[in-house]
Amino acid sequence: MTVAEYIADQLYKIGVRYVFGVPGGPSIPYIESFRSAGIGFVLTAHEAAAGIMAGVSARLTGTPGVCHATYGPGAVNLASGAGAAFLDRSPVIILTSEMDDKMIQRTTQMNINHQKLFEPLTKATFRMTPGNAAEVMHKAIKICSDEYPGPVHIGLPSDIADCKVEASDGYIYVDPRIVFSNNTDNIVSLLQKSRKPLIAAGLTSARYKIGSRLVRFLDNNNIPVVVTPMAKGLLPENHPCYAGVLFHSLSDYLEDIFRETDLVIGLGYDPVEYNYESWMPDVPLVIFNTIETDLPEISRIEQFTGHPDEWFRILNTIEIESSFFNRSAIQSVRSETIAVFNGFTDHFGPVTAFKILQEELPADTILTIDVGSHLHLAGQYWKTSGKQNLVMTDGWSSMGFGLPAALAAKIVSPDSTVVCVTGDGGFLMTAGEILTARRYNLQVITVVFTDGELNLIKLKQSWQNISPYGTILYSGDLFDSSNFFGIRVINADSEESLRIAINEGLSLNKPVIINARIDPEDYQWLIAGKKS
Repeated sequence: MTVAEYIADQLYKIGVRYVFGVPGGPSIPYIESFRSAGIGFVLTAHEAAAGIMAGVSARLTGTPGVCHATYGPGAVNLASGAGAAFLDRSPVIILTSEMDDKMIQRTTQMNINHQKLFEPLTKATFRMTPGNAAEVMHKAIKICSDEYPGPVHIGLPSDIADCKVEASDGYIYVDPRIVFSNNTDNIVSLLQKSRKPLIAAGLTSARYKIGSRLVRFLDNNNIPVVVTPMAKGLLPENHPCYAGVLFHSLSDYLEDIFRETDLVIGLGYDPVEYNYESWMPDVPLVIFNTIETDLPEISRIEQFTGHPDEWFRILNTIEIESSFFNRSAIQSVRSETIAVFNGFTDHFGPVTAFKILQEELPADTILTIDVGSHLHLAGQYWKTSGKQNLVMTDGWSSMGFGLPAALAAKIVSPDSTVVCVTGDGGFLMTAGEILTARRYNLQVITVVFTDGELNLIKLKQSWQNISPYGTILYSGDLFDSSNFFGIRVINADSEESLRIAINEGLSLNKPVIINARIDPEDYQWLIAGKKS
């Protein structure tokens, strides 16, 4: 095979069916090889969106996502998508064109060192040759999926696509990580002594989809559970042990539970979302994770690293008494937050908008959320019913995530209803992807909460007693038209008009934008304040 054919063949064999990106001249042989192998090339408006789409497709399918960019500016644009895969823990293979060996060290147009560019944003970076192509592909596929999953970059010199791949010696990848020594005796001792434990479940638990095992464990152990934002959906919101989401709207109400806790059990908790010391009380901490967690000084820490099957093997051998946390205490916290949210539904603000979306959309809707004040609200308020269909970024936390994420979700799950909720700031960052939706006729409903400002930054300025500055996006209406890039825009400025807009969007076999003109003032009362 040629190098281009070999890469396509290896990707197809592991289940890859789409590559996202923007091509350059040297990309042509690779795109042709993808097409011949049965892999579609999805043209995006911007390379950063391609990286996000690759990461989200990996999250939803379990198969590594793949994205591609050309020299220099294309690679730099794609770097933001690499960061998203890196800190959101998504297995992604990044392909970029590079100068050939004659020009790589020369001063020439669009030439930068891609290896140095991607080194801090990936788990590994390689420069492929016909001689190492087999080794590099084997390494990339393995490394990107190892714990924690993340991106691997492969640089493709511009003159190797049509070269024949040289014979491989049967390369075998050996994971270089040191196995962490587990002291289960100390862990068991702490669990047995605890009378008021709290479970904090996080991103790793979500990735391994441990929800059903967690429910079975809680059937025999009356322990409150808090989740990080990206673990939303592990437990149904009506489960008697579900207490709420850390760091998101009204999460300060959880302090009533933290105050009485005598042990925190971190279950697949990845501090990339929210560091332990930012919220937990001064009590011992037992961590169950797939790799060792880096931590500051906490009163007492015990770690177990291994597969979730091993976590529950240990947990299920112990009867954990929980005499303090009766279910009415957990219900009290939940009832308080619900009551506060309900107090903001008498006008057309963000709570009302989410309430209508929840009522009108099918229960199995995949909802992608962009970064902003609305994300903090959705994370706490949205009801998943135990379905992990709420897609967000919290490790990378980049505005502009929501729309590309929704397009990727629709591509890999074409029979699902897919809705994106974004603020106008995030929408403007990736508005060009509306043409991607139009090009491939992706039936995605994009709900834009338009308030004309970067509300979350405005709130953070107010917490520092600084008057708003540099946060106004525009005056008047964002769209001021019934079409945007050829896509229909439906305006909504009331509960009734939003219901009509959603149902009209669901009935159309094409992408649609809903311009939801909300009152943003609710956020100042609903966002957990003064966090960085």
